Amino acid sequence: MDYQFKDIERKWQQFWAKNQTFKADNNSTKPKYYVLDMFPYPSGAGLHVGHPLGYIASDIFARYKRLKGFNVLHPMGYDSFGLPAEQYAIQTGQHPAITTETNIATYRRQLDQIGFSFDWSREVRTSSPDFYKWTQWIFMQLFNSWYNKAADKAESIEKLIAHFEQNGSAGIDAVCDEEILSFSAAEWKAFNHNEQQSELLKYRITYLRESTVNWCAALGTVLANDEVKDGFSERGGYPVEQKKMMQWSMRITAYAERLLTGLDTIDWPEPLKEMQRNWIGKSTGASVKFQIESQESRAKNQDFIEVFTTRVDTIFGVTFLVLAPEHELVESLTTPEQKAEVDAYVAQSKKKSELDRMADTKTVSGAFTGSYVINPVNGEKVPLYIADYVLAGYGTGAVMAVPSGDQRDYLFAKHFGLPIVPIMDIQNIETEADPTKEGRYINSGFMNGLNYKDGTAAVIAFLENKGAGKAKINYRMRDAIFGRQRYWGEPVPVYFKDGLPYLIDEKDLPLVLPEVDKYLPTESGEPPLARASNWKHPEGPYEHSTMPGWAGSSWYWYRYMDAHNDKEFASKKDIAYWKDVDLYIGGSEHATGHLLYSRFWNKFLVDIGEAIEEEPFKKLINQGMIQGRSSFINKIHFQLIALPNHVPHTPIPISGDDIIIVYISQNIVDKLYDDDNAFVKNLERHLNEICRERLQALKLEISLSDFLVSKWHIDVNLVENDYLMIKQFREVIQKTNPYSLTEFVQENTGFTCDWEIEKMSKSKFNVVNPDMLIERYGADTLRMYEMFLGPLEQSKPWNTNGIEGVFKFLRKFWKLFHDEQLNFRLSDDSPSKAELKSLHKIIHKVEEDVERFSFNTWVSSFMIAVNELTDLKCNKRAILQDLVVVLSPYAPHICEELWVLLGNEAGTLSYTPYPKFNPEYLIEDEYAYPISINGKMKLNLNISLALGPAEIESTVLGSADVQKYLDGKSPKKVIVVKGRIVNIVL
Repeated sequence: MDYQFKDIERKWQQFWAKNQTFKADNNSTKPKYYVLDMFPYPSGAGLHVGHPLGYIASDIFARYKRLKGFNVLHPMGYDSFGLPAEQYAIQTGQHPAITTETNIATYRRQLDQIGFSFDWSREVRTSSPDFYKWTQWIFMQLFNSWYNKAADKAESIEKLIAHFEQNGSAGIDAVCDEEILSFSAAEWKAFNHNEQQSELLKYRITYLRESTVNWCAALGTVLANDEVKDGFSERGGYPVEQKKMMQWSMRITAYAERLLTGLDTIDWPEPLKEMQRNWIGKSTGASVKFQIESQESRAKNQDFIEVFTTRVDTIFGVTFLVLAPEHELVESLTTPEQKAEVDAYVAQSKKKSELDRMADTKTVSGAFTGSYVINPVNGEKVPLYIADYVLAGYGTGAVMAVPSGDQRDYLFAKHFGLPIVPIMDIQNIETEADPTKEGRYINSGFMNGLNYKDGTAAVIAFLENKGAGKAKINYRMRDAIFGRQRYWGEPVPVYFKDGLPYLIDEKDLPLVLPEVDKYLPTESGEPPLARASNWKHPEGPYEHSTMPGWAGSSWYWYRYMDAHNDKEFASKKDIAYWKDVDLYIGGSEHATGHLLYSRFWNKFLVDIGEAIEEEPFKKLINQGMIQGRSSFINKIHFQLIALPNHVPHTPIPISGDDIIIVYISQNIVDKLYDDDNAFVKNLERHLNEICRERLQALKLEISLSDFLVSKWHIDVNLVENDYLMIKQFREVIQKTNPYSLTEFVQENTGFTCDWEIEKMSKSKFNVVNPDMLIERYGADTLRMYEMFLGPLEQSKPWNTNGIEGVFKFLRKFWKLFHDEQLNFRLSDDSPSKAELKSLHKIIHKVEEDVERFSFNTWVSSFMIAVNELTDLKCNKRAILQDLVVVLSPYAPHICEELWVLLGNEAGTLSYTPYPKFNPEYLIEDEYAYPISINGKMKLNLNISLALGPAEIESTVLGSADVQKYLDGKSPKKVIVVKGRIVNIVL
C-alpha cells in the first residue's frame, strides 16, 4: 500500500481523541514535566502557517518527554476575552460569546488536524464563568492584602487592621499611597467606618486611584501602552489622548525587587530578561524637595515639589525644574499670564501616548508656568516649566534639569534661553551636555573640589540634615492599571457604597457578565456594563469597568493542573505535584505585559500560601516569526488616444484600465524599458488587436508612448514556484470584476511573479493557510517542514516551494517498510554493523538536538539516516521499529500507523521507552583507505583498523581491484600511513 497520508492522519486523530491518549495523570509515580504554549486569542481569521510554529516545537518536546518516561502535562485553551470580539459585536450587534465560540471551533479543528498531543480534557477559556470565577477570586485576595516591606511579602489586610487597632500607624513599613495619615490606636478606633475603609484603600494591593490613561473615545475604552501607536489605537487607528480617570490599579511596584532578582533564577532568553530589567528600571539616587517660591502660588497646602534624581551630585547645576503636563500641581502653579500657553500645551500633550513621548528625543517643546522654586542647596530661584518628556507616572512627575550634564535638558535650555552652568572642572559643554563623573566639582558651593563619590555623600548628608531630601531607590515601573471600559471582559467583583468599593460575598462568585442592549458606552460616557438593567448589588451599584485582557492569562497555567475543580482554582495537592511550568514557549512581544504580570501574580499567590514556586516558568523559549513571502504581479497602465480623423491625438480622460487590464510577466518587465522599443510597439499592436471591438466603439486606441508599470500584491495561493496559476487567477477576477478584459503578457515558460519577504498578514495577501497544505501534503509533512525552515528562535521566511522535499522524504521512509509492490515486509534477521551504526547515529543525534531544542538540524539528520538505510536495503525489524519511535515526535501519524503494522498495540507508541543509545556501534573498526599509485589516487579500499602496516600492505596487494591497476608490474615500494593512506610506487 502506498503512503495514504489523509486516511492515516484522520484515523489516528480520531483514535487519540476517542482514547484520550495524551491525558495527563495527577497521581502518576513518574517524574512530571509540564510543557505549555502561550494560549491563543481565537480570531475569526483562524491559524496561518506562522501560528503553529511554537506549538509544533512544544508538541515534539512533549512527545519526546513521554518517550523518556515523564508524566507530561501538555494542555491547551483560549485567551478568549478581548477587544476584537467586542468591536465585531459593536459593528454587528452579535454577542461576543457567539463569535468567540465560532472562532474557537475553527481553531480547534485546525489544531486537531495538525496532530498535537494536547490533553484536551483540561481545556480552559478565560471567558467561561467557570474560569473567571477564580480570576475574580484572586482579585478579591489582592484587594484583601497589603504589602509588608518588613516581611517582604503580601499579608492579610486583617493583620494591618489589627496593627492599627493596637499601635496605630506607628511601625508600619508598607507599599502604599504617598498621602497616608499618621494616627494612634485611639484615633484609628475613633474613625468612622468610611474613614477607616478610605484609609485602608491606600494600602490594598489592588486599589482605586486617579491615573493618567490612554483614552480612546472612538473605542470607548482605556488602552494599554502596547495598544497605542503614534497617538492612535492599534486596532482601528482611532485618536488616543492622555486622560485622568479613576481606575483600578495593582501595586506591582511592591514586587519590583523580587521581580528583578527572580530573573537570575530562571532559564529565559537574555534579551527578554534585559527587557524586563529595563522595564522595572531600578535606580539608586535621592529624592529632593524644592520649595515653591511664594505662598500665593502654593497648591493643596503643599509648599514643595519633590523630585527623584540619580545624579543628586549635579544639584548646583540645576537651572530650571520641569513638571509633567498632567502633574496635579500644574493648574495651581500656572500664573494667569501663562495660563493660555500652558493650557494649550497640556491639550497638545494629551494627544501623544507615553511611548511616543519617551521615544521622541529630538523635538524640544514646553511651556513656562510663571512660577519658581527654590534650590535647597544654594537658595537660588529656579523657573518651573512643563514639558512632555517628563511623565507623571515615573518618579514624582518632576525633574530637576541640569543642562550641563543631560542632553535633553541641554537642548531645552538652548531652546528657551536658560543658563547652562558647568559643575565639573573637566566638563566640555560647548556643543552638547557632558555627563561625566570624573574630575572635581566647580560652581558647587560646599562641594567644590570634591570628587564624585565624596560629593554625592556630602550633598545627601546636607539634604538629610536640612530635611530637604534623602537617599532613595526608585523603580521606573509603575503600578499596573487594571480597569478597562469595555464589555467583553471579566466583571470586577466589587460594588460601591457611599463612594467606597466593597467586595461581593465569595459565595456569589462568579459575578457573571450581564446582557446589554448595546456594547457601547452609555450616552453619559459610562462603560457598557452601565447599560445592564437590574444588574446591581443589594447595597449599591456594581463596578462598571471590566478587567484587562491580562487578568486571566496571569494565572491560567494553574487551572490546567486541576481544570474542573469548583471548590478552588486548583487543589494544593495538584499544585504540589505539578509545581510550575518546565517549558514555556511563546512570543517575546509579551515580555513587559503577560510575562511580567504573570510573575507578579504568581509571587502574590506564593505569599498567601496558594502556590509553591516563586517563579512560574522555569524555562522560556521565544519562537521566531515565520515571515510571509509576498508575491507581486506587474500591471501596466497606458493612455487611450482618439483614432485618426476624429479628434487630435490628445490623452483621453478614460483610464486604460477601463478598457483592458494588462499584466506583464516579471521575467519580461525589463524588455519594456530597453532602448530598442520594438517590444513595446509589438505589444501596443497586440493590445489594440485584441481590444478592437471595444476600442472602435469608443473611437479610441491604445498608446504605449507613455506607460507606467506598478506592482500589486497577489494572493500567494495563486502562485506556485513564482509562476502565476493563470486559470485560477482568472476565476478570481471573474468573481470580482466580471466585465473586465484581462490580458497576460508572458514568455513561453509561463507567467512569473516578483516576490519579497514581509510580515505575514491578510493585507499583503501572503497568508498561507495550513488547511491547504495539510490537504495536499499532510500534517506530518507540515510539522517537519516548519521545523526544517530554521532555528526555532529565529525569524525565517515561509516558502512553500521546499515542502515537496519533506513530503518525498516521508514517502521514502514509508517505503523502507514495504517492498517494490508496496507490500509491508520486514525481516527478523540480525542487523548489520552498518545498519546499527546508522540507527544509533540518529538515536544519539535526536537526543542531543531535542534536548537543546535544535529541531531543524534533527530533520536533516533523519533524512540522511533514511537515505543510508535505503541504500543498505534495510528491512530489519530491530532497526526499523526503533526508527519509528525516534521519528514519532516529529511525524506522529505515519509512525503510529507503522507501529501497528509492526505488530504493536495501537496507542502504545506514545509511551514506549525511547531507544537506548549504544556508543559501541559508532566505533569505527574499518577505514576506507585511499589507494594511490605513483601519487595518483585510484580507489578506496575498506581495511580493518586493527591491522598493522605489513598486514595492510598484504591486503592491498592481494586485492583484485588493485591488481588491475598494477597490470602485472611489481611495486618498487609500498608506503603505508596507518589510518590515512596507502601509496604504491611502481
